[in-house]
Amino acid sequence: MPMDGDGSLTPTATGRPGTPGNPITSGDDYIESLRGRGLKVYLFGELVDEPVDHPMIRPSINAVARTYDLANENPDLASADSSICGKKVNRFLHVTESVDDVVMQNRMQRKMGQLTGTCFQRCVGMDATNSLHSVTFDIDAKHGTPYHQRFKTFIGEMQESNLVIGGAMTDVKGDRSKGPSAQDDPDMFVHVVERRDDGVVIRGAKAHQTGCINSHWVLVMPTMRLSEDDRDYAIVCAVPVDDPGLTFIYGRQSCDTRSMEGGDIDQGNAQYGGQEAMIIIEDVFVPFERVFMDGEFEFASDLVERFTSYHRRSYVCKTGLGDVIIGASATIADYNGVPNASHIRDKLVEMTHLNETIYSSGIAASHESFETSSGNYQCNDMLANVCKHNVTRFPYELSRLAQDLAGGLMVTAPSEKDLNGEVTGPLLRKFLKGRSDVSAENRLRILRLIENMTLGRNAVGYLTESMHGAGSPQAQRVQIARQSDLEYKKKLAKNLAGVTEDGDTAGDIPLSPHQGRMFPDGEND
Repeated sequence: MPMDGDGSLTPTATGRPGTPGNPITSGDDYIESLRGRGLKVYLFGELVDEPVDHPMIRPSINAVARTYDLANENPDLASADSSICGKKVNRFLHVTESVDDVVMQNRMQRKMGQLTGTCFQRCVGMDATNSLHSVTFDIDAKHGTPYHQRFKTFIGEMQESNLVIGGAMTDVKGDRSKGPSAQDDPDMFVHVVERRDDGVVIRGAKAHQTGCINSHWVLVMPTMRLSEDDRDYAIVCAVPVDDPGLTFIYGRQSCDTRSMEGGDIDQGNAQYGGQEAMIIIEDVFVPFERVFMDGEFEFASDLVERFTSYHRRSYVCKTGLGDVIIGASATIADYNGVPNASHIRDKLVEMTHLNETIYSSGIAASHESFETSSGNYQCNDMLANVCKHNVTRFPYELSRLAQDLAGGLMVTAPSEKDLNGEVTGPLLRKFLKGRSDVSAENRLRILRLIENMTLGRNAVGYLTESMHGAGSPQAQRVQIARQSDLEYKKKLAKNLAGVTEDGDTAGDIPLSPHQGRMFPDGEND
């Protein structure tokens, strides 16, 4: 969607949903808004003619479309009143204005996970939007820059047209022992290569970007703390996905070509899927109206920390997928005729306990949100990191238990074509039945769903993304350690044990933001 010289949005096709004056109102509208954009998307070494109609890509588009339909079906859950545009907007585009707004994001995310059984690809944009709202305000307060109002104007336009905003933070990084400006190839991190009177030109690449092809705009952000030497890498801007300087190389997913084989059983979840792609940025011009940080390197770490805090508690979405896999595990136990076996019940209880533990830490992080200087609300950083650290472990155990309950047929079952074969079909329908009143086909469908979520295409979103998304497990441990308040806790123990040592009392120990907000105004004394 190109821009006029003043930075305002202009339609690329008359009457297309998502253009000014013609907002997207449904999932069908959204799908139509993606057509005819001329994106350079490569898959299997070939340029994709129309991504909307490609069988490997379409399930991920369907998942995003579901976010629009949910807003229509349950507006209290999936929409909110925005003070920026003065209208009710999709919650994925909303800047949080209360603790309840942050909590409702989590509830919506869990529901979307339940409905799609996959990554629905809008959380990065939502979390980037909320992070940048406060960071741009803080930059302006220090430097007198115009970023915050620019950003609010941009968000207002997105809300008016009801567009999808994607986020691009992860650089390819090159030699990880070196910072951005020290790389042998400067393009290993996205950076400014030219400054003009009306904007900047950027170059680089962003790796495994969730839902980028399915977005209308992408927010480009730095990926790490930067030094003064890295000023050119301290760039935040909004780029339309159909900019001619962008090239997308679609990422492979396990068992992804099953979507091209015909039928739907072997896919496990034929309707919905996730999406990751690499974005190559080749000398893309960005007008100043769409630039929200340019050289203010000292705020890169603030942005990364605020974004990762939001995004790590956003992994509550995995509890929705967990609900699906628990349901599939219980169903296959039913189909096998053993729903009441004690070890089956115990495993389902354990799965539920793990799933709700994830949710409890994430929703707690949202409930413990606080107001920022810009007026939006930021979730509790400690609890957000605990949520994500749970997510690096518990979905793997849930998957193990699901595979235990499913049995070996999950990975050795014949194909759908064999099930429908003239010779093999009757044999399989006879011998692959469990309970007599359950068809072999339905039994296979549930088994393939478990395979899909624990080994196949949607294991990307449920397992590997749970490990590495929003930072590796070590990244969460670092943040948890920073707010562990060990010195304060040691003083508490010594005071109760009657240990007397030279030094400060517990009340003299500075608290982390986590404890400080729980016990303000000297309540730690």
